[in-house]
Amino acid sequence: MIEEFIKGNKSFIENDFEKDPARYDALASSQSPKALWIGCADSRIEPERITDADAGELFVHRNIANIVPVGDWNFAAVLEYAVAHLRVPGIVICGHSDCGGIKALDKEMDDAYIPLWIDNAREAKRRVDARMAAPTTPEEAKNRLTEMEKENIRLQIEHLRTYPIVKKAEADKKVEIYGVYYDLATGLLEEVQ
Repeated sequence: MIEEFIKGNKSFIENDFEKDPARYDALASSQSPKALWIGCADSRIEPERITDADAGELFVHRNIANIVPVGDWNFAAVLEYAVAHLRVPGIVICGHSDCGGIKALDKEMDDAYIPLWIDNAREAKRRVDARMAAPTTPEEAKNRLTEMEKENIRLQIEHLRTYPIVKKAEADKKVEIYGVYYDLATGLLEEVQ
């Protein structure tokens, strides 16, 4: 398996890196990303690819179900670095269709860690279930899942705003927060309000 990655890296060097040495030389010494991108770890979603962003434009944090955990040191360190040191002007939370993490909210699981992690999105499920009837058809189930995925984006924005560094940066108009939803079937990225 690793041979494939090494071979792919050689292709990257030949077809991209060596064709723009000045750009990569600049990136070797600094970065000035446009946004902190908080997305799902799902292998089907590549933030740079779906936004046509170049290397250095996105500071990326990915995890199952694009969660912004409250009080998580790993996440807090990424957030602090992005806001205080990189001074990103934007923070984007990107959810997506067919999210396994959001689907897991409806399942009993024997896993040790996934249920604990997914619990950070449980309120999104509660909100959707409070406003939608239980699905009775596959289409209704799909619509409910989409609503839960989008509600999770809104919930994670709420979680993001509990961090003092974000509160201050937003109050000082130094950062804007966005929620976006990516549809795997169409490739469309849309803003979520």
